[in-house]
Amino acid sequence: MRASFGRPAPAGFPAERPAPPVIAEPGDPFASLRVLDALARMDRGRPIAIDALVAHLNAAHLDWLFPRDVVVAVLVALQANWMADYRNASGIVLDEGLGGATVQLEDSSRVDPWLVRQALRVAAECREALDEFARRDRLATGG
Repeated sequence: MRASFGRPAPAGFPAERPAPPVIAEPGDPFASLRVLDALARMDRGRPIAIDALVAHLNAAHLDWLFPRDVVVAVLVALQANWMADYRNASGIVLDEGLGGATVQLEDSSRVDPWLVRQALRVAAECREALDEFARRDRLATGG
């Protein structure tokens, strides 16, 4: 006998499906994509405190926790990618000043298309991870 799930939920059943909290980890493409999204919306040509970026990420994604070291790891990886692509360090500048660590994006027409390419690459990594998850018949850890 085939199961059917076409029946509507009972009246009053909660429509919201809260997501479990996620703690961002280094190397996680899902976290990296969220950091890239914040960078894409960040002001260009002026230093932004990394702590302000971390605070923005934590406020924008209430079901996530972005530790500072994870955000810094994403920034360092992006800086390395920029240097490999453009052979200079002006695109993503990480600096330590009196007010703390900052990140500054170059104010040029090449930054936006480059960020888009980075985000598309990371989004593809997210899709691959989801595809791999869907193919498994058990949890990767603990069972």
